[in-house]
Amino acid sequence: MTLEGKSLIGQQTVSGKAGKIRGIDPATGEPLEPAYAGAGQAEVELACELAWAAFDSYRETALEARAAFLETIASEIEATGESLIQRAMAETGLPQARIEGERGRTCGQLRLFASVVRAGEWLDVRIDPALPERQPMPRVDLRQRHIALGPVAVFGASNFPLAFSVAGGDTASALAAGCPVVVKAHSAHPGTSEQVGRAVQAAVAKCQLPEGVFSLLFGAGNEIGQALVSDARIKAVGFTGSRRGGTALMTTARMRPEPIPVYAEMSSINPVFLLPRALEARGQALAEGFVGSLNMGAGQFCTNPGLVVGVKGPHLDTFVEAAGKAVAASAAQVMLTPGIHSAYENGIGALSAHARVREVARGQVGETPNRCQSGLFVTSATDFLAEPVLQEEVFGSTSLVIECTDSDEMHRVAERLEGQLTVTLQLDDGDIEAARALLPTLERRAGRVLVNGWPTGVEVCHAMVHGGPFPATSDSRTTSVGSAAIQRFLRPVCYQNLPQGLLPEALRDDNPLGISRLMDGKRDA
Repeated sequence: MTLEGKSLIGQQTVSGKAGKIRGIDPATGEPLEPAYAGAGQAEVELACELAWAAFDSYRETALEARAAFLETIASEIEATGESLIQRAMAETGLPQARIEGERGRTCGQLRLFASVVRAGEWLDVRIDPALPERQPMPRVDLRQRHIALGPVAVFGASNFPLAFSVAGGDTASALAAGCPVVVKAHSAHPGTSEQVGRAVQAAVAKCQLPEGVFSLLFGAGNEIGQALVSDARIKAVGFTGSRRGGTALMTTARMRPEPIPVYAEMSSINPVFLLPRALEARGQALAEGFVGSLNMGAGQFCTNPGLVVGVKGPHLDTFVEAAGKAVAASAAQVMLTPGIHSAYENGIGALSAHARVREVARGQVGETPNRCQSGLFVTSATDFLAEPVLQEEVFGSTSLVIECTDSDEMHRVAERLEGQLTVTLQLDDGDIEAARALLPTLERRAGRVLVNGWPTGVEVCHAMVHGGPFPATSDSRTTSVGSAAIQRFLRPVCYQNLPQGLLPEALRDDNPLGISRLMDGKRDA
């Protein structure tokens, strides 16, 4: 595919007049062609105008038509073939297997949402028929369904050029809900974004949908993102990135004349609790598994285990020693961007310089640009509790071990943790009661609780929760992965005493869609 370096607005290709951006090969530091002209206010205005014009039509598309659209996007992405894989590798430094796997996940979640749309349960239809003879007061006919919120602004993520970007989970779930999408591409992988954007654009045309169902904007800096979130026609935001970026968008959304929800995934250190019996029985194996998880993808996963909590003693010492040796042997991996590498170096430098933190090990030094040197550090629970800065995320393959004097201090650490995407319990049979005591606190702190696994890796399925209390996400009631993600972009509407001819199909007596409905409090299908 020949890249043009232009924004995709509806079915048009548009060259903006703002500053240009280029992808950079992080393995070499070399800029990549072409340059992408940044969109400005005029391009934001056009994309939002088209999205709003498409909204009422698109949100009422037949379930089968919308599901087919999502499947067509997946097929179009697959049709880009090797071109997409090679460009994504060049722009991120990620290996081919990772990019191919991420493409599979991206297309898989589009097809998952197609099946969700067809089933229709997301409409959450509830019908309470009229009871004119009820005493002391009759009941009117009341029927409820969920409808799409409106056009959604989606911000591509730096660490997932496919699965959390142009056609990633936020876009897939918003389109499934019936919301047109305007994507702000991440500046680190513009070529990858253009190829995926053209696949979505082609699917819109093939399915004969209104052109405003999808647009893709390029641009550096904060101006375009702020302009997009400020536009009155945008009704929700999907974001994956830093706490600073997410909270800035939340502020903009809150200050609008009509505030809108921002579903932001931001910061998480994903603590791992090593319970005593498990630590005693398999400390060496736990250390190996931990470092494998820590080093995956140079630690650039939102579920990377950045904190380990255990009771001080010889068994924790064994774990730390084994983990330190594994970290010291770890090869330096290319990080996604020079900016991410610089931020990582600053974060690990702050840990190294902290008076209450002891360095255990550092990984091998890279010989080429933007290489992540792994790190392992230790501090006491007392110092951790006294120093809020030690909870700050270091985005990369570095972790901090917290030494607790006893289980009570481990509980105090758990209580003081910020909101997390995940918490992990490493336990054996003898730890069940200790885990039971911790579990209520951990449920309050995270969206996903794991036992005897590692948090890196998020399954795309119906039961998954990828969310958590702030600052992990901006709204702990939601998930950005899994079929429940569609709920973020819906709202309920109640219809009172409407004649059958005015009712949406999902609410009519004959149930032409054949979907499951709650009829007078009982499930009818």
